[in-house]
Amino acid sequence: MAELIEIREQHRFNEKTLANTLTQALPDLRAPLAIRQFQGGQSNPTFLITDDGGRRYVLRKKPPGDILPSAHAVEREFAVMRALGQTDVPVPCARVLCEDSSIIGTPFYVMDYIEGRVLTDIRLTDIPVGDRANYYNAMADGLAALHRVDWQAAGLAGFGRPQAYLARQISRWTRQYLASSPDANTEMENLIAWLPAHLPADEPAVIAHGDYRLGNLMFAPDTPTLVAILDWELATLGHPMADLAYLASFYHLPQGGEHAHGLADADLDALGIPGEEALLARYCSAVGRDFPARDWPFYLAFSLFRSASIGWGVYDRSRRGNAADARAHLYGDMFRTCARAAWRIAQSG
Repeated sequence: MAELIEIREQHRFNEKTLANTLTQALPDLRAPLAIRQFQGGQSNPTFLITDDGGRRYVLRKKPPGDILPSAHAVEREFAVMRALGQTDVPVPCARVLCEDSSIIGTPFYVMDYIEGRVLTDIRLTDIPVGDRANYYNAMADGLAALHRVDWQAAGLAGFGRPQAYLARQISRWTRQYLASSPDANTEMENLIAWLPAHLPADEPAVIAHGDYRLGNLMFAPDTPTLVAILDWELATLGHPMADLAYLASFYHLPQGGEHAHGLADADLDALGIPGEEALLARYCSAVGRDFPARDWPFYLAFSLFRSASIGWGVYDRSRRGNAADARAHLYGDMFRTCARAAWRIAQSG
């Protein structure tokens, strides 16, 4: 289970008001409630709720203070998990959405707690070498399962615009980056010009997770079974290759670094980890499509550009004092690492 800490001072809220609201919405919930905060995650603060009967739930809320427009959309997280709960995509059961900021200061939602493991080290050093490929295969299979979902049949026809996802994303993350008072960075400035000029052809939309990576996946306690896909804040209708490139982007990042761990130049055979080509082939086979080799450098460059923009936003929130994690100030290094890798791939492509 992820590390639990006492609720950070800037994320405290009226626990009695929350208990009154939840006991009305969840008839089985028994007050008093014990609430602790999950350490980690850089967007929406997340908390473990344990009731007097030992039942456990997870609460996610918008952060306090000034936030960028369209960011921290807990309402969208709730909507997509509710819809996917009727499919074979593993998601927590979403129970309660509260959009009334007077309850705990910001909108929030509550979902079921799931027992499992969230692994954050992409080298899987805590997993036996012979088992590591199974976890990578499960990652690829989980993404394929999401992309196979008929989003219209799932009731998500209004969840996003199915056309021009990449163009809109480039515009969005450029705006978000520029709105976060960035320092001068040549690679980002080059990418802001290069990406719109090299857009590949559009593809039929899928439900795009937007942040599909190892740290947002939960596995069974003792096996590589994927039991939950977490953190749906960036989900929308979008381009499947954006998700796949984001999942594969760590192959192009250096091995060192606090928040930009990668596998570039790693001995993957010794680690027991499939190479990028094997991961992509596994996904393409599971989802039933050919691999878009010609446009792959663009998708990777876009994905790393977006990661850089997100990383700078996290770092900027740390400067303003409303980041979800005390280590957010370290994301300045992640920003620079991702921007360098993105521009290198764009030039080579």
